[in-house]
Amino acid sequence: MKKAVILLSGGMDSVTLLALARQQGYECHALSFRYGQRHSVELIAAERMTKADNIDHKIIDLDLSRFGGSALTDDSIDVPTTPSEGIPLTYVPARNTVFLSIALAWAEVLDARAIFIGVNAVDYSGYPDCRPEFIQAFEKTANLATKAGVEGEKFKIHTPLINMSKADIILTGHELGVDYSQTITCYQANDEGKACGLCDACFLRKKGFEDAGHPDTTRYIH
Repeated sequence: MKKAVILLSGGMDSVTLLALARQQGYECHALSFRYGQRHSVELIAAERMTKADNIDHKIIDLDLSRFGGSALTDDSIDVPTTPSEGIPLTYVPARNTVFLSIALAWAEVLDARAIFIGVNAVDYSGYPDCRPEFIQAFEKTANLATKAGVEGEKFKIHTPLINMSKADIILTGHELGVDYSQTITCYQANDEGKACGLCDACFLRKKGFEDAGHPDTTRYIH
């Protein structure tokens, strides 16, 4: 069976991504990061789902809070609850570059040539590392920087969600049997796994369910 590394946060998009990769016949190896984010309930969700489906899952400790510079990794920066112009404070510097690099290393060891990442360029928050240009550039780098790539075993970065709206993602997930009540997408969820209902991630998630015509089963604090 062909193998793939799936970047899995435990949020709505990445869980849909995992379901899509499995539908396409991949033997999935899920990769998550404990990177100094404000909460770990997404990781608990990711562990719960991968264990239920007997999927190989690794969590890497990578403390980006030592650098700060983001509302997700620096407690001195408040998570915004109103839209802003430009790249938002929740952008984590170079996060997807770092995550993809580690996924690439594991993929080469596994003899996998597919890496799935749930970036989205439609209903997204303005992150530069969610754009198609970035993915194309990283894929080129991956095939220049690895033994497998140099020897002709090319890597492919798969981004099946990149042109989907949040509603499209939810509709796709429902067709694949994804239980979104088990996912967490909030930037500042509490220890009980309840979403704040106020941050940009919560806003996009709620709007996605509304546009898709499906009930939002998320547990919110507010």
